[in-house]
Amino acid sequence: MAESDGANPHLAEKLGYLGLGLMGAPMTRRLLAAGYEVAIWNRTAAKAAALSEAGAKRAASPRDVLTNASIVFICLTDAAAVEDVIFGPDGLATPPGAGKLVVDFSSIHPDAARNIAARLKAANGMGWIDAPVSGGTKGAEEGTLAVMAGGDAADVERVRPYVLAMARRLTHMGPIGAGQTTKLCNQVIVGCAMAVLAEATRLAVNAGIDAARLPEALAGGFADSIPLQLFVPRMVQGIHSPPLGHIATMMKDLDTIADVAHATSTPVPMASLAGQLFRLASASRGADADALEIYKLSAPKG
Repeated sequence: MAESDGANPHLAEKLGYLGLGLMGAPMTRRLLAAGYEVAIWNRTAAKAAALSEAGAKRAASPRDVLTNASIVFICLTDAAAVEDVIFGPDGLATPPGAGKLVVDFSSIHPDAARNIAARLKAANGMGWIDAPVSGGTKGAEEGTLAVMAGGDAADVERVRPYVLAMARRLTHMGPIGAGQTTKLCNQVIVGCAMAVLAEATRLAVNAGIDAARLPEALAGGFADSIPLQLFVPRMVQGIHSPPLGHIATMMKDLDTIADVAHATSTPVPMASLAGQLFRLASASRGADADALEIYKLSAPKG
């Protein structure tokens, strides 16, 4: 196995990436721009075409990706999709995997991460890092993502140079599952922030002040935040393409928060309310709509 050296791509390990959606495609582009060799696969093959033209090596299956890589990144919609690429026909569990690693950027239930990791290790010896991300498509494009990781400390250090080609920060939070739990804490804050910022923005509009100036007016005060600066202008201007994230994704995460909260006897009244508001948004705008369309729930009829 080649020496891992983030400063010298020519000495680096060969990489793979499965799942080339809103997050996976720009993250893969950053690996290619850093000079790394990347094998790619996506269920919808057409999404791999542009990355292939940029220098990625297209593979016929997840199994084929693993035969050409020692570290495989995945970013998929949910635990069912992760299960499929790991344990489905020609999945990552089918070829030998000892000494190789999966880094899962997907946001799934912590229990699912632990279960999948244990089964994969038993199947072919492959290691696992759960490494969900925060920062949205903008962060994926600009390489400013925050990554929270669960897994063996040595494994996390092994993948650090590659992850930091795609992200600004990688924090090891503990054993497998700890990354997913940290992401749930992140989503408590983000989900509630979207709902609260939608409320504040609507109040400004209905009261007759320029809501577009809220980020400027509140900058540097206690209400200032990255969500304020990023979300409010998009809400006011109706910018929803490309989406920062889908309503369905936020609902999935908030439902997982409710499940983990129940299992740990943790009260989460604010996250529970945000979950119901996003469920209303899904019924009104559609599950595939941009999560920031939660703002449109309070739009006056007319």
